[in-house]
Amino acid sequence: MKLSRKEFLRLSLAGGAGLFLPFGASGCGGLFSGNNGAQGSAGALLKSAAKLPEPFTIPLPIPPVLEPVHTDASADYYAITQKVGRAEILPGLKTEVWGYNGIFPGPTIESRRGRQTVIRHRNELPVPTVVHLHGGKTPPEHDGYPTDVVMPIGGRKPGHGNHGRHAELDVIGERTFDYKYPLDQPAATLWYHDHRMDFTGPQVYKGLAGFHLIQDDEEEVLGLPSGERDIPLMICDRSFTEDGSFNYPSLDPSLKGEPGVEPEYMSGVLGDCILVNGAPWPVLEVTNTLYRFRLLNASNARRYQLALDPPPREGASFVQVGSDGGLLAKPMKHDKIEVAQAERFDVIVDFSSYPVGTEVIPSTPV
Repeated sequence: MKLSRKEFLRLSLAGGAGLFLPFGASGCGGLFSGNNGAQGSAGALLKSAAKLPEPFTIPLPIPPVLEPVHTDASADYYAITQKVGRAEILPGLKTEVWGYNGIFPGPTIESRRGRQTVIRHRNELPVPTVVHLHGGKTPPEHDGYPTDVVMPIGGRKPGHGNHGRHAELDVIGERTFDYKYPLDQPAATLWYHDHRMDFTGPQVYKGLAGFHLIQDDEEEVLGLPSGERDIPLMICDRSFTEDGSFNYPSLDPSLKGEPGVEPEYMSGVLGDCILVNGAPWPVLEVTNTLYRFRLLNASNARRYQLALDPPPREGASFVQVGSDGGLLAKPMKHDKIEVAQAERFDVIVDFSSYPVGTEVIPSTPV
């Protein structure tokens, strides 16, 4: 993809001052307007028993970037432990998360095109897991097929038959697996998540999801916003029990036995609390310059409409430069964006037309 010099300079005319940017859902305000089932979102609404916070009071967290444990001439090596953690998602309450390194979202992995990335996953959760690199050009044995499980410590393989590399998993023991990704593909915003047979939905809901970003020379010559102005945003909805636990209508809440959900949620689960990077309706202070947002819909069933209110005085709200497969052939302008589950949009937002102190809040586009 190439941005023309004329197009890029037009987008680059910006100064530096403070703005207030809330992120949220329909009915609560924010950058993101979430449909409540009637428009495009499958599934049924599951209301929280816990008290939800006032919107726009919690700062937007940014997932940490994972450092390699070592590198060599051709590859970077990482280590991730899948384990139980506790996070204060709702103020004053602790939520148990199943997270990569015990956090939700998991750490962001940054890779270079053409350099192999090797990630050793160790499973310390109470159930089998599988890791799938969503959008990755991946060898079959490292793709994270639903039955290619990594067992928990002391666990046995569930009864899905003998498949692929894990035909021997009737043996009790500690389980790790090295996922090897050649990453011979263009720069793109990918994400990794659990993919276990029959339990993908609830295990991702508990927190097993994170960003994996691929970078390359072609992307870098474009001069897109980088550093603190290149922000991944994982958008998802959740419901909470009274004590702050994630509320998911599994037939077996332990996720060790019978798969499936209560009948009314067969088409999907819609939570009533929108999280961005694991925080409910957060806020971000930005400068009146260009920002790059890597948007990911990691919800179970909810689709989103995205808009800016007020819209910029000049130009479109969003300039899309990438999608699921990587950079586009040319930028595309949008006043609103509709994002389906697992879909990614890589967009540039130019805040230079907003006066200092502006609060950018949402409208629901028609």
